Amino acid sequence: MREHFASIISSIGEDLNRPGLLDTPDRAAKAFQFLTRGYHQTLDEIVNGALFPSDSEEMIMVKDIELYSLCEHHLLPFIGKAHVAYIPTGKVLGLSKIARIVDMFARRLQIQEQLTVQIAESVQEITGASGVGVIIEAKHMCMMMRGVEKQNSSMKTSAMLGSFRTNQATRNEFLSLLR
Repeated sequence: MREHFASIISSIGEDLNRPGLLDTPDRAAKAFQFLTRGYHQTLDEIVNGALFPSDSEEMIMVKDIELYSLCEHHLLPFIGKAHVAYIPTGKVLGLSKIARIVDMFARRLQIQEQLTVQIAESVQEITGASGVGVIIEAKHMCMMMRGVEKQNSSMKTSAMLGSFRTNQATRNEFLSLLR
């Protein structure tokens, strides 16, 4: 990866021997590996057995989970927050695991629409919840720094599974907890 970054830097007309760029290909390669570390993680590793018996049948929500991802179309960042809720059926997931699931999928080349669905489906799969709701709000650098250059734009996506899709009261409770 280091060689590819060196080639990219050279191809834009920069001098790789300039003091500020001497170590940039190495640093860029390490940064890119970190930003895409989700490819080297699995749900089983992330959850690590943190699924606990519970009699709760009430909505559990973790909101304002910050996320950083890279747009798969331009390799530019999108930055935002995820709100994840589920209704347990005998098992609850360790609180930090929801944030780790968000991170695992966000740290892959992504589109926000797919990221939202991946998080929802994973929480559903792991917990067996009767319903899962995920909303992501993000600002996309590919739209802010280039193209239409709209700095105040943001994108919101949602994925509603199970009772979050079929039961309006459940959906409304989720949305009201976000306010």
